[in-house]
Amino acid sequence: MRTNQPQTIYLSEYKVPEYLVDHVDLCFELFEDGARVRSTLTVRRNPESTDTGAPLHLHGDSLTLESVALDGRVLNAGEFEDAEDALVVPSVPAQFELQVVTWIEPQNNTRLEGLYKSSGMFCTQCEAEGFRCITFYPDRPDVMARFRTRIEADKSAYPVLLSNGNPVEQGDLEQGRHFVTWEDPFPKPAYLFALVAGDLVEKKDAFTTCSGRQIDLRMYVEPRNASKCDFAMDALKRSMRWDEEVYGREYDLDIFMIVAVDDFNMGAMENKGLNIFNSSCVLASQETATDAAFQRIEAIVAHEYFHNWSGNRVTCRDWFQLSLKEGFTVFRDSQFSADMGSPTVNRIDNASLLRTAQFAEDAGPMAHPVRPASYMEISNFYTLTIYEKGAEVVRMIHNLLGEEMFRKGSDLYFERHDGQAVTTDDFVRAMEDASGRDLGQFRLWYEQAGTPVLTVTDEFDEAAGVYRLTVRQSLPDTPGQTNKKPQHIPFAVGLLGSDGQPLPLQLSGEQRDGPRERVLELTEAEHCFEFQGLPERPVPSLLRDFSAPVRVHYPWTREQLLFLMSHDPDGFNRWDAGQRLAVDVIQSLVGQSPSAEVEPRLVDAYRSLLQDGELDQALMAKMLQLPSEAYLIELSERADVAAIHQARERVLRHLAENLRNELLDCYQRNLGSGDYELTPEAIASRSLRNTALGWLLHIGDTEALALAEAQFESADNMTDRLGALRALVNSDFAEVRAGALETFYKRFSEDPQVVELWFSVQASSDRAGQLPQIRSLMEHPAFDWKNPNKVRSVVGVFAGQNLAAYHNPDGTGYEFLAEQVCRLDDSNPQIAARLVAPLTRWRKFAAGYSSQMKTALERIRDKAGLSNDVYEVVHKSLAD
Repeated sequence: MRTNQPQTIYLSEYKVPEYLVDHVDLCFELFEDGARVRSTLTVRRNPESTDTGAPLHLHGDSLTLESVALDGRVLNAGEFEDAEDALVVPSVPAQFELQVVTWIEPQNNTRLEGLYKSSGMFCTQCEAEGFRCITFYPDRPDVMARFRTRIEADKSAYPVLLSNGNPVEQGDLEQGRHFVTWEDPFPKPAYLFALVAGDLVEKKDAFTTCSGRQIDLRMYVEPRNASKCDFAMDALKRSMRWDEEVYGREYDLDIFMIVAVDDFNMGAMENKGLNIFNSSCVLASQETATDAAFQRIEAIVAHEYFHNWSGNRVTCRDWFQLSLKEGFTVFRDSQFSADMGSPTVNRIDNASLLRTAQFAEDAGPMAHPVRPASYMEISNFYTLTIYEKGAEVVRMIHNLLGEEMFRKGSDLYFERHDGQAVTTDDFVRAMEDASGRDLGQFRLWYEQAGTPVLTVTDEFDEAAGVYRLTVRQSLPDTPGQTNKKPQHIPFAVGLLGSDGQPLPLQLSGEQRDGPRERVLELTEAEHCFEFQGLPERPVPSLLRDFSAPVRVHYPWTREQLLFLMSHDPDGFNRWDAGQRLAVDVIQSLVGQSPSAEVEPRLVDAYRSLLQDGELDQALMAKMLQLPSEAYLIELSERADVAAIHQARERVLRHLAENLRNELLDCYQRNLGSGDYELTPEAIASRSLRNTALGWLLHIGDTEALALAEAQFESADNMTDRLGALRALVNSDFAEVRAGALETFYKRFSEDPQVVELWFSVQASSDRAGQLPQIRSLMEHPAFDWKNPNKVRSVVGVFAGQNLAAYHNPDGTGYEFLAEQVCRLDDSNPQIAARLVAPLTRWRKFAAGYSSQMKTALERIRDKAGLSNDVYEVVHKSLAD
């Protein structure tokens, strides 16, 4: 068991850097047995630092130091200290040049941080603190420098040599080697440095900016992936045009490059001018990618491109400000995705992720504010709170200010802070200064952890025609934070009459009819709003469009939910009413006997959905999806997973059995005709068809089995092929399931991204993904412990999605996960720490589960040589 605790870093202890770096000149000599890195830093004392006599302290990690020179003079061993994690030069002048030569071994770098090799190519990942694995450097985001990078390598093995900026020089060297020099004219922190060297295919395109400049667009992929670039390239051009039109942001370099890498801890990285992507997040074709994958790729390409301004040109001062760039950019890519597809579905997807996973994070041991106050290992704070909740905070500012004022605020922010490393306070201040709004109380969203709870009650004075809505807000205690202050919450509401029509929201004292929707601003612990002039008691539609990341408690009756499900003009709330109704029915059956009645009106509600010829098909597809087991667990006090699983399965079977004919009609009505299209309408149609097929296979329908087999064989796209495979895998037709899985693998065995789908469809199924089958998948020749995608598609999917199997009451699922985390911790601590998450909320579960989950965590805690990454997560999870 580890006894020494990693150092905790505190926001309150932030100090400006003692030294600044104006220019970095790098030379990489790449070989098969390692790489020599020569760095020349132009350094000066920071005039804002009060510690004028401080030694020069450069971060380092896993480096072999070969030499150090100060202003051209090689230093001897007594003039510097080569520590385990730093290079310290005690005495330096006010301005100087430091030359450092290091040797690194990228081919042995399983952490995938710094410079490493993936599928025979060199590539980098420097966020958050990976640059220190390349050379000694003040590796912090508030040290910004201009980089010039020369790369030397064997020309036949590595014909493509890439780095940030524009290429300025290239040529051949002796012994079959060559070089390319890149220069980035914009100062950047080291975390945005990038390098790629490999034998790659180049795909070219161009984009003309709003000012008439032509930008050279390039994608670099392995030859086998050359046919999968077109969609991402088009998405990039759409992103560039959208950012010009909506935010006025024009691209600033002459070239923009994307590289696809198979082994990558993250989804993608926004390195200046050279974005490096996980292959699964950029490569797509009709035959190999699902509709969801296409949409995800479009969003991620946009996200990384939008970072060029919200993250690169204006970056974060320190890692506590991570949401400054990530929250703002997630909001921007969400706006983009809504404009490219269905705004309602986009909002539902965002809210579902928040309510299922981010709210769980807020209620767990790793809960932290959008701007954390402390951390041990920064890689543990690339969380849903930073990204998704951070985006919701920006969205609330947008809602409070309105589109015009928000645009003025973003323009001011970019103009005021271009080329700077700043804070979330700087962002909010720009919004205040541009709009004239006081957002002082709103800043609490950045400071206080946890999910606010809004408890809503109402009463109707029939004689006076007055409807009173009382809203009380509270914020639960989280680790290190109690007795929290009320927050500034935009709360969008509407009122519906018995005919389903919106009623005017005329507040007491107003002289004319009010709007049909209002955003009420909550700032106190309790508010009472009075709406006058109402002819009848309305049905409230609360938190429209999910106007704030909060939980709403209101005593809706099933009749009211059925009414909202059919009549609410707000698409999000119409979906939410259906979810709340299904949750109520499922929860009422948890732990009940098999003979307990299923709410008969639920069938009628879903039948009405399936027969509604006017309802948006994309919204219908979402409304036909029952609440997930993960969401049902999140809503439970002490979850009994087996009982929740059984209740949900029972409701699903009940619906499918009673709606068999309607589901068959839905399937036939949405059969594709003509060429494959990626329009919102075509995507919705495929989603409806495959949902219906899955429900029918769940009840063993033989007619549906024939449809699934035919669709699996004849599909011209991965969405339909995988939809049929998933339906078969989740059915009780074991022999057919096995044959389909074998056929699918044989067809796509040479495509790593599709093999990951093959792994995940089995690992997520309680029928095909019980623990013995999971262990068998890990012995499969296509499984690779060194590849994070493969690990996530089996281990991560099993523990995160196949909840009934993972939470087997015998505890074997927890033992399995602890075993894999301990194994991964020795090679890739970052991935290991993320895999621990399903164990961290052990207190959430019923006693039989929680005690065994705690034992699994203790097993991880007691591992010898536990990494800082995993140590922080496990110890916070076990803390009293």
